Amino acid sequence: MLLFGLFSLIYVCTLLGNGVILGLILLDPGLHTPMYFFLSHLAFVDIAYACNTVPQVLVNLLNPAKPISYAGCMTQTFLFMTFGHTECLFLVVMSYDRYVAICHPLRYSVIMSWRVCTVLAVASWTYGSLLALLHMSLLLRLPFCGPHEINHFFCEILSVLKLACADTRLNKVVIFAACVFILVVPLCLVLVSYSRILAAILKIQSWEGRRKAFSTCSSHLCVVGLFFGSAIVMYMAPKSRHPEEQQKILYLFHSFFNPMLNPLIYSLRNIEVKGALRRVMCKDSSS
Repeated sequence: MLLFGLFSLIYVCTLLGNGVILGLILLDPGLHTPMYFFLSHLAFVDIAYACNTVPQVLVNLLNPAKPISYAGCMTQTFLFMTFGHTECLFLVVMSYDRYVAICHPLRYSVIMSWRVCTVLAVASWTYGSLLALLHMSLLLRLPFCGPHEINHFFCEILSVLKLACADTRLNKVVIFAACVFILVVPLCLVLVSYSRILAAILKIQSWEGRRKAFSTCSSHLCVVGLFFGSAIVMYMAPKSRHPEEQQKILYLFHSFFNPMLNPLIYSLRNIEVKGALRRVMCKDSSS
């Protein structure tokens, strides 16, 4: 019951925090920019990410013997991978947006037009879904002879593969290759973008200009570090160094705390978000 209360509180905070971010971006015209357009997608992904895993965890805490159906487990696995892949891609897109804004400010409105933003958003959702569909097509062909007990908080793909009574080497190779494509390559792109951003920030003469640039970029770097760091350790670190119980704790942090921390990081470290919140609250109080 203690864990149920703690996880329920985290779940509510995740929904409220990301919901506030979505509401502010929708209601405040000052946030109708490409940066916050992508941030709204990230907030939606975090809400969907939490809704896909946390309710089942809460049900299991109340009734550990209650099973999940095969179709429900496969659906949860597919959605977990879809939202995870999509969030990786949106973090890369957001780093590119910050690179253009700081390194090419005079051409920002041309490069990051609304048409380009829409294409990048649709591409992120499409590629994330297709990659998850590839994993599912390889997973669904496997027979599961038992035991049918997943040693995890939810239907995570590596834990589900352990229950298959067939050769799963192809699945694991595809998962590792996908990790390189969806984690390592995007992380390298983010690091390249921010190395150039840092060089551009150091050239800014005014202290106020540097502070504003660091404020918007440091928030994104915090989210990138939390998400990519935990994901790379979970899927690419040698398993012998990280026992299964430690892996489950990492998954718990990745699935529960990351979606909750993202809106806190953006709201506490972003001046524009805090200003939009004050404006919306002032409108409500005056009305």
